Amino acid sequence: MRAFFVQIKCELGRAYEVATAIADAEIASEIYSTAGGYDLLVKFYLDEKEDVGHFVAQKIQTIPGIRDTYTLITFKAF
Repeated sequence: MRAFFVQIKCELGRAYEVATAIADAEIASEIYSTAGGYDLLVKFYLDEKEDVGHFVAQKIQTIPGIRDTYTLITFKAF
């Protein structure tokens, strides 16, 4: 399994709604609210043969209330 993170910028006042939608979809390992340029930091796991870009475009960016995403690909956990 490959771990990756997505930072999510939400429409004003919708961060909790977006976090709940992600949690309800049962696609994320962990969901955190954050301060700064993005509202949420979400950890996902995908099988090595699955396409991260396709997953983000179809499973995350389609959630109502999301304005922008920034994907961080990870290589090794220490």
